[in-house]
Amino acid sequence: MESNSKTIVWFRRDLRIEDNPALAAAARNGSVLPVFIWCPKEEGQFYPGRVSRWWLKQSLIHLKQSLKSLGAELVLIKAQSTLSALTECVNAVGATKVVYNHLYDPVSLVRDHNIKQKLGELGISVQSYNGDLLNEPWEVYDDDGKVFTTFDAYWEKSLSIQNEPGSHLPPWRLTQAAGLVKMCSIEELGLENESEKSSNALLGKGWAPSWSNADKALTDFVESNLLSYSKDRLRVGGNSTSLLSPYLHFGEVSVRKVFNCVRLKQILWTKEGNSVGKDSATIYLRAIGLREYSRYICFNFPFTHERSLLNNLRFFPWNADQAHFKAWRQGRTGYPLVDAGMRELWATGWVHNKIRVIVSSFFVKFLLLPWQWGMKYFWDTLLDADLESDIIGWQYISGSLPDGHELERLDNPEVQGFNFDPEGEYVRHWLPELARMPAEWIHHPWDAPPNVLKAAGVELGMNYPNPIVDVDVARDRLMQAIFIMREKEAAVNASDANGTVEVVFDNSENVGDSANIPKDDVVKGKVPCPSSSSYDQRVPSMQNVCTYKKRPKPEEDTKKLNDNRLSYKDRGIKMSNVDGDLCSTAESSSLKKQMTVSRNSFSVPRTITMAHDRKAFDDEASSHVKLQKEEEIDTEINSCKNDATTR
Repeated sequence: MESNSKTIVWFRRDLRIEDNPALAAAARNGSVLPVFIWCPKEEGQFYPGRVSRWWLKQSLIHLKQSLKSLGAELVLIKAQSTLSALTECVNAVGATKVVYNHLYDPVSLVRDHNIKQKLGELGISVQSYNGDLLNEPWEVYDDDGKVFTTFDAYWEKSLSIQNEPGSHLPPWRLTQAAGLVKMCSIEELGLENESEKSSNALLGKGWAPSWSNADKALTDFVESNLLSYSKDRLRVGGNSTSLLSPYLHFGEVSVRKVFNCVRLKQILWTKEGNSVGKDSATIYLRAIGLREYSRYICFNFPFTHERSLLNNLRFFPWNADQAHFKAWRQGRTGYPLVDAGMRELWATGWVHNKIRVIVSSFFVKFLLLPWQWGMKYFWDTLLDADLESDIIGWQYISGSLPDGHELERLDNPEVQGFNFDPEGEYVRHWLPELARMPAEWIHHPWDAPPNVLKAAGVELGMNYPNPIVDVDVARDRLMQAIFIMREKEAAVNASDANGTVEVVFDNSENVGDSANIPKDDVVKGKVPCPSSSSYDQRVPSMQNVCTYKKRPKPEEDTKKLNDNRLSYKDRGIKMSNVDGDLCSTAESSSLKKQMTVSRNSFSVPRTITMAHDRKAFDDEASSHVKLQKEEEIDTEINSCKNDATTR
């Protein structure tokens, strides 16, 4: 035991003291300096939205109190550079080690890799741990050592891996590392400005951020609601889900603890022959698995925050229509279930997962808007905004994943309304203008007789909009867009005899130097990067390419499109060129100095608001996220290999 060592514990999205491997390791080896560094500049286009920053602020307040009760002070720092801030902390207390828990989004991967490298050059030991997943992304591969690109295969393999059953108990006490460190107050971090406080006050009535409240929420769910989860989870009104996602995002409860609690119930109910309980536990564990899978995909394919995983989607003719985007954001599409969901999202920062699927599907399939725009809007507005989960969700809906929704699939919001809100209670709650509509007509008021509309006080086109696009027209437009996509893809593949095989790879390679994303897949990792432990974080390597057979083209649909090609030009629809023109380069409106709390203001990507300047939109269509250059990753990989030969 290094009883005299001083360790910097770098907190990020692991705001808990229980089952925190980085904190536990530091507490065993001497004195500690717990640090949280807020660096808005490094967040770039993924600067958190208002409600997400509110949650972070409350969590930090609670964590600071918890650490103080154990004997250590959480140092809050607002900085221009995380590396510089960590270096100053190391020098201030004479620390010999920095520890932290892993993150897996592409921005954090590159930042953490750079910090580890720079601190190592200064002679500072850097150790990182798995505090966020059941299995690290580099631990789960198929029998050939290749990355999984379908969830079921990934999850089956993941469950077969023997995990450490235990968790890290909270330290009994902490010894503060001596030294003078420049720090700021929670208010000085700037997570919440004055104009936001009145809106944020309402959030506190429905949510209680903190790791201790996360434990309470987990216990309440497992003991009271898990049993009926399989039946209740699709009910869009009320608390029919666990509501743990924001706690998981900020690391206020470990996924290992959630998994083990639910797994124990699953074993118990299986032994008792309780099929309902067993099914509920299995379904919820799959939800945990999807969260794991989102990190797995983002780590192995670090371009997926801007590019579709499937290469052929780069030919899809997205409809860059800002007016449609605005109508969707404001809940003014004329489809009640979609509008109710979008208004709930804006008012509360929360929306049921089924509603997320419905509004996302409408966004992509009805409006043909690029999924990256929707993903960025979710990031700006969701209380549980989670980049990896949002990426996997939007790619799934847009047909960008091998096992996602078929691109041809178009779900009717009217039918979904009667399936998931049969009495219209959810719609009435969030659309007061339809509060008096009978259940028979509430999900398709445009079909209601005039006397019914009059009795309900509904004037279509006046106090509630007509449908933004007819279902049949939307279907025709979608099929035409798919035809154009396939036609362009066929032209590109004409000289390729193996064109029937779709290759999963980084299709952002033609974007240019402005998006320096590591173009790599990950193979079975036997070679750890230079670090003090085999558990340390790794970076993607550039070895194997996963392949799979494309979905067969629906010949009937293709023939129909050949016979009945629709002209977008005749319809007056402006189509973008390729997927590459539409990456989410939005600078979050949360960064703007002038914030508004008007009911009609929405956080929108900056590039989308410049309708008057198409050139400005095109110029900004490349990523603002500055990632590690490919050659630097190569250097690290070579270093890994050299290190392995000495082990």
